[in-house]
Amino acid sequence: MFRAIKKRDGREMPFDETKITDAIFKAARAVGGEDQQTALELTTEVLKMLKESYNGSVFGVEEVQDIVEKVLIEAGHARTAKAYILYRDRRTRIRDARGDLMDAVEEILEETNRENSSSPSAKMLQIASAASKKYYLTRLIPEAMAQSHLRGDIHIHDLDFYGKTLNCLQVPLGSLLAEGFNTGHGYIRAPRRPTSATALAAIVLQSSQNDMHGGQSFAFFDRDMAPYVEEADDFEIYQAMEAFIYNLNSMHSRAGARVPFSSLNVGTETGEAARRVVRSLLEAYEAGLGRGENPIFPNIIFRVKKGVNLNQGDPNYDLFRLAIRVAAKRLNPTFSFMDSSFNSRYGDQVSYMGCRTRIMANRRGPVVTDGRGNLSFTTINLPRVAIKAKKDMNRFYQYLTQIMDLVINQLYHRFTVQARLKVREMPFIMGQGLYLGSGDLRPGDPIEPVIAHGTLSMGFIGLAEALVALTGKHHGQSGEARKLGEQIVSCMRKRIDEACEDYNLNYTLLASPAEELTGRFVKLDRKEYGIIPQVTDREYYTNSFHIPVGHSIGAFEKISIEGPFHKYCNAGHISYVEMEAPPRNNPEALEAIIKHMAASDMGYAAVNYPVDFCTGCSLLGVIEGDNCPSCGYTHIRRVRRITGYLGTTDRLNDSKMAELKDRKANIFSV
Repeated sequence: MFRAIKKRDGREMPFDETKITDAIFKAARAVGGEDQQTALELTTEVLKMLKESYNGSVFGVEEVQDIVEKVLIEAGHARTAKAYILYRDRRTRIRDARGDLMDAVEEILEETNRENSSSPSAKMLQIASAASKKYYLTRLIPEAMAQSHLRGDIHIHDLDFYGKTLNCLQVPLGSLLAEGFNTGHGYIRAPRRPTSATALAAIVLQSSQNDMHGGQSFAFFDRDMAPYVEEADDFEIYQAMEAFIYNLNSMHSRAGARVPFSSLNVGTETGEAARRVVRSLLEAYEAGLGRGENPIFPNIIFRVKKGVNLNQGDPNYDLFRLAIRVAAKRLNPTFSFMDSSFNSRYGDQVSYMGCRTRIMANRRGPVVTDGRGNLSFTTINLPRVAIKAKKDMNRFYQYLTQIMDLVINQLYHRFTVQARLKVREMPFIMGQGLYLGSGDLRPGDPIEPVIAHGTLSMGFIGLAEALVALTGKHHGQSGEARKLGEQIVSCMRKRIDEACEDYNLNYTLLASPAEELTGRFVKLDRKEYGIIPQVTDREYYTNSFHIPVGHSIGAFEKISIEGPFHKYCNAGHISYVEMEAPPRNNPEALEAIIKHMAASDMGYAAVNYPVDFCTGCSLLGVIEGDNCPSCGYTHIRRVRRITGYLGTTDRLNDSKMAELKDRKANIFSV
């Protein structure tokens, strides 16, 4: 009856009516029907309607499917019609995903922006990442959760790794060095000298990074490295630490063909060997890389504690002063505070990562940091919740509760997917016993018993913009807004604590590191709600509970306002003070700032300022403009702290560049 049909790509293909019959029969069978004859009769009705509608002209696939739906409904086959509609919708989503995937691949290969300016191997990984995201969103993640991510209500971080691995880990370096380990090609015995110990430590970070998608950290680097420096002189220890820093800035293993996102926690060990480790590490970091470049990794986190290093007379006060000196030149160390109200109960055992991850309490086993990490995290678009509420607080909390419940369920769904992974799928992390309890598992065992020690984190972004949408002011402008902001974050923490009880898992609340997310949310919200002053009128949302970077405020006031939010975010948090230039000539000011951070109940904090380096003449400082003032060279390496880790501006996306340009220095006065 018909010769051709137009496919979706515009091609004309021979018409085959048996495909209509097969589709109707499959839909009927999906709801319990098995009648082939009925499918044939309904096909005849479809053909009649096609003839009436098109009378010899060529029609397309979509037109045929519209008529099939109409015939099924009019013939009284409502259940079959519903099954057919659902099948059609699923096929449409799969086709759309394929089309979106091809568009993403084309953009990656064309290298149209800074983010895609990378090596061939990195481009291949980016293509694999794009394919993985499409697969998980269309085939694995429940529809409501996938759509919430696509709409921008939430953001599922590291979506491309959704069902393949875990986020991050505090690596138990001490036991690995003491017992040796196997990276897959043979056993590596325990080291004896500091140079061997730091070389193996670098290999451990690289190997663990290959099994995971997030950061890797040593929780007690000074303690774990101390046994291998006791018989060494200071020069040998320094050489070992220098080589370690060089390795961590040059070993390309992380997804995207980048170096591992590494962190080291140090500062509270008072034994002389551990003190020598910290001193040499800081001095080597201060010296920089081979030509004086600022190291990007590791992120050094200096633990601060009264009676240990905070005040003059404390046994490690000299190391604290050295840490301040290095931080005033190199942006690192960052500082964690063991005496805060939420850390003090654990003594000096709490560790952080550059991505701000904090792991401590444990419902399913020992309360330790070593051998545990975050499994995954998902961030709530807080400004959108506020915009939708239209200044109605009851409606705001209603919407917030709904989205929190969805995130909690989505995190649990991801946990169930991760739990089915086998030990052999993470041969180093699980096979070598790095994850707490994994040493008792066999290669074919699922990892569920041990990842129950990890954390599932709900994050949030844009508290400042949410407060503006609700009250007209953010927490840096109004005491009332500040009070409301703390109530909102407290509400989120309360719901997370309830989830711990509901699931008997370690749910935690995270002050999200925004990264690529910061621009994605605001772009979607501007399209949906238009430009709202101080809410959607910039290219980014403000990180977590931070005061907007462009708001003029004193350093001490900023610290005092942000400090109270740290205690609610038990999955991790960080605050910054911005300076116009490195405070190398004013260590007393930097020490005063850090001590005020400690007094303001912060858990983790840092000081930011520009670090520019001329690759022509090695000038280090703040270089205005595109040319070096010393030699005129144009290749300037600009290092900034972005979301916790250091990075160079040539790798920033447009939204983070916009945020960087808006940053104002925080006024400092004693």
